[in-house]
Amino acid sequence: MQNSDTDWAGLMRAAIAGDGQAYARFLHAVTPVLRRIIRARGQALPPDSHEDIVQEVLLALHHKRHTWAPDQPIRPWIYAITRYKVVDAFRRRGRALHLPIEDFAEVLEGPAGPDPLALRDAEALISQLDPRAADVVRAISLREEPVAEVGARLNLSDGAVRVVLHRALKRLSELGRRGEP
Repeated sequence: MQNSDTDWAGLMRAAIAGDGQAYARFLHAVTPVLRRIIRARGQALPPDSHEDIVQEVLLALHHKRHTWAPDQPIRPWIYAITRYKVVDAFRRRGRALHLPIEDFAEVLEGPAGPDPLALRDAEALISQLDPRAADVVRAISLREEPVAEVGARLNLSDGAVRVVLHRALKRLSELGRRGEP
């Protein structure tokens, strides 16, 4: 069989219709091409991760086969999934990068915590709201209370609480842009 778009599309159409042998032939036909693409696009990745990416692509093709439009060429669909899986591998590799903290200990920030100046400024802005809106903002945004609890306490529906919050945040944004304390 030639590795042509028409052949692959025909096999995938048959596979979607329930032909398991056609699906096996499809996967067998595309796998060497996937390996070449991954090797080319993932040159900076460790070679032992290439086969893992091939397996991820094959799984993605299986899980996303319903997204391929049978009247469209299949090769671009396969290439797009492959490209995204290679990018995902690069992202994972970037997250797994470990640097010795001793080299940066003197320039790292201190422990995270609320910025007292920012809280004071936020409270100054919130105090300019009407009392009910200020209460909703403090409860939901600062104390992280559930909307339902805030609504029950203020005798408002969940939707009304969300509307009050939305309008209050919009007003705070306007006040912040104007630079009002």
